Amino acid sequence: MEAINTISQFLLALFAIYLTFKFLQSLRLVPNQYAHIVERLGNYHKTLGPGFHALIPFIDKVVYKQDLREETIEVEPQECFTKDNVKVEVDGVLYLSVMDPVNASYGVTDYRYAAVQLAQTTTRSVIGQMDLDETFEERAKMSKEVVSVLSEIERLWGIKVHRYEIKNIHTPRTVQKAMERQMTAERERRAVIARSEGVRDSNVNDAQGRRAEMVNLSEAEMQRRINEAEGWANEIEAIAEATAVSIEQVADALSQPNGTEAMQLQLKERYLGVLSGLGRENNQIILPKDLSNFDAVMDGLSLSDLNENSKK
Repeated sequence: MEAINTISQFLLALFAIYLTFKFLQSLRLVPNQYAHIVERLGNYHKTLGPGFHALIPFIDKVVYKQDLREETIEVEPQECFTKDNVKVEVDGVLYLSVMDPVNASYGVTDYRYAAVQLAQTTTRSVIGQMDLDETFEERAKMSKEVVSVLSEIERLWGIKVHRYEIKNIHTPRTVQKAMERQMTAERERRAVIARSEGVRDSNVNDAQGRRAEMVNLSEAEMQRRINEAEGWANEIEAIAEATAVSIEQVADALSQPNGTEAMQLQLKERYLGVLSGLGRENNQIILPKDLSNFDAVMDGLSLSDLNENSKK
């Protein structure tokens, strides 16, 4: 009898502990940026936000706890084939957050796994439409395409895909060697082009320099000739003006009283001076027929006519 009482007391103690546990379990303290999904008798009842909440023991039950913060999910490496049948291995990172805790709980069994699988299949599909070279250049395009596909199921799954970033694109070693040879050839081609362009530019600059030098020399020569021509023209003009002035002065002198006699006297002096040098060597001079008839020589100069013309 005592054994039965002991067992019953033990069972009552266990039941009391269980009731206490269930009562304490019905008291919920939800942290910030979390949401708890409550079911009542197996049906969805409500969503608990941040704060303190009291539930009905044995009737209400928290079945899901959703983290509303943005999550970073690793997308495992997967093998893909490009449009030109090259096998590559691609991995990435997916950034998403829960926007609707109810749909995230009931719309899909595991939204993280489902989002990763959809990102992988979309990546394979996008890479299959590109050549190998494009996969390295169009990472932004692939990421945008994955985010676009995942955005179509955001409302059903209650999540928001913020971005998808491709981390690495690995190619087979043989393909890497071929790409390295291609890059080496491309660099050599650019070097040859750069050298040829340098030589071409150098030749062009030399030709332009020589042309500019020839132009400068020709312009300098032209300016020199212009200056000489202007100098000669000014000299001729000055001589002509001086000659005209001297002729006018001579004419004025002849028009003065005794001007003709003075001119004849000056000419006689010069005439005698010329005659004095006839005996020198290497002298060539034209003389009148009769050197002793000086008056006939002076009359031949027609000074009287010149005097009359100056008076007119």
